[in-house]
Amino acid sequence: MDQPSAATGQAQTQLAQEQSKHLQKSLGRFDILLLVVAAVISVEVLGQVSGFGGETFTWTLILAVTFMVPYGLIFAETGGAFTEEGGVYVWTKMAFGRMVAAITSLFTWVTQPVWVGGAMAFVAVETWSEYVGHVEAGSVGDYVFKLLFIWITVTSAIISLKHGKWLPSLGAILKVVFLTFFIIVTLVYGLQHGFNGLDLGFFSPTLAGFLGVTPLLLFSFLGFESGNSAAGEMKNPAKDVPISVARSSMIAAASYLLPVLAILLVVPLDQITGIGGLFGAVATVYTVFGPAAEAMLAISAIVFCFVLVSQGAAWMIISDRMQAMAAADGSFFGGFFGRFHPKLGTPIRVNTLSGVVATLFMLAAMQLSGTSSALFGVVLSIAISTFLLSYLFAIPAAVKLRSKYPSADRPFKVPVSDAGFRVLGAVCFAWILIGSWVAIFPGTLDMVFGLPYDFEATWGVSQFTFEAFALGTLGCILALGVAGYVRGRKVREAVSPEPVRVGIPE
Repeated sequence: MDQPSAATGQAQTQLAQEQSKHLQKSLGRFDILLLVVAAVISVEVLGQVSGFGGETFTWTLILAVTFMVPYGLIFAETGGAFTEEGGVYVWTKMAFGRMVAAITSLFTWVTQPVWVGGAMAFVAVETWSEYVGHVEAGSVGDYVFKLLFIWITVTSAIISLKHGKWLPSLGAILKVVFLTFFIIVTLVYGLQHGFNGLDLGFFSPTLAGFLGVTPLLLFSFLGFESGNSAAGEMKNPAKDVPISVARSSMIAAASYLLPVLAILLVVPLDQITGIGGLFGAVATVYTVFGPAAEAMLAISAIVFCFVLVSQGAAWMIISDRMQAMAAADGSFFGGFFGRFHPKLGTPIRVNTLSGVVATLFMLAAMQLSGTSSALFGVVLSIAISTFLLSYLFAIPAAVKLRSKYPSADRPFKVPVSDAGFRVLGAVCFAWILIGSWVAIFPGTLDMVFGLPYDFEATWGVSQFTFEAFALGTLGCILALGVAGYVRGRKVREAVSPEPVRVGIPE
């Protein structure tokens, strides 16, 4: 049913209407699946989560059932029903208005350049230096490597989606192949040398493990609805999005559970580090190749770095489109960042801004004192906090759309009542709330429950340094969001005379 957004105070701006005409429909069902798999499955955090021991596997399984399932159902329905370019920004605007949507989209978007520049580039250069060719930390080569990493991801988002999608698509395929190969080699290694002596007690969940691993796992499980940021470039989003969410979530669950178990089976717990845990396991099991082990490690490291680049590219492609539509809708400065290239159909200005933010955050992270593993953990926690905070609005927005637009066409509808849908949302919201608090204020809940917590031993930096970096980053983002919204007033006032259609399949 046609439902003009203007009737609810959500009229589309003239700029957004104009820029939507530049979008090029080039994403089919398989493209959407690969784009989401490339973005969401974070192979670089496997070592970090495995550092909590056997209970990591247990908590991963628990969250897969109690969080991923309801979360996937909620956004499969929402993503198939509301198919405008912009995804989460559009949904939050329809539910709560532009101001809330502006902050939500900014937290979602900024996570990606922070993560690409402040963490993924560090993982890539560390892996390359260890297994391919040495790169001296802090050297010119170190800076050049990280800058190339960042700007390759940006370039892939700048070129037309028809061509740019192939980098994340190939990366998604190689990611699954890499993890599958690692699991197979681990089985061979275990049959030859035996596995770590794991018993049921090793997998017993604890409160300390819950508080430590929850933010990491939530960060790993979030993002399956992100493809909707490019919904205006999908051939049939109403039908393809729900299927893609279902398939990608199943692939993701397997891609975390099985490799985590493999790492625990072959690497002693005290040797697992966030930045090198995965490749520590890879190096161990690759001894089955004998003299060829070193060459196999080098090849795997190159593939791994390519996978990281493709993952960053996928997020740049997805999140930059959402932020560009927010800008075109008057929620992020005066429309300068809300323009799509008329021939490429890509938001070049936001793409460039992402590259600049990623570069600045890389330079900032390089100035922190501590080991590379400690830096990785700190930046990871900041990226987790910004990403999770956005879902404190996105999940309630998706739930509210069920009752606010009951007549919208829903190709897939969760077979529960509106009350049941709200229960699913409440469960997801509770998980996100806990994860957000722990990510921003680690150790505080441990102390509340009387658990020992050595901050410097855990993070490699002082609590003051951590909180200053984390709260300073969040404060700057909020200030940027408010300033961007205020500066977008003129764009918001130029309302399109054409009503926005809600819930109409392309």
